[in-house]
Amino acid sequence: MAHTVTIIETGEQYACKESQHLLAGMQQLGKKCIPLGCRSGGCGVCKVGILKGTYDSRKMSREHVSEQEEAGDIVLACRVFPTSDISLRVIGKMKKAVTKPKI
Repeated sequence: MAHTVTIIETGEQYACKESQHLLAGMQQLGKKCIPLGCRSGGCGVCKVGILKGTYDSRKMSREHVSEQEEAGDIVLACRVFPTSDISLRVIGKMKKAVTKPKI
């Protein structure tokens, strides 16, 4: 099943399957220069804040996401799988590329 993910800063939306992490879905937006790191929760490049919705998450590096942040829905997009529609804000190193208007 696919869910709609909304990036608050731009209003852009994309479909993301429950079996697909949020970062993989975000790549579908076709924006240039979205930095991609390890894709396994170890680099912190894809840090996002979940504002609305539910998700399942996998283990993330505590160097990049503290227990308090995770409890406050600050997570790594590469380690989060949607279980409902999601609204998020980008706060990691990829924020500039994601929020940059498409040319």
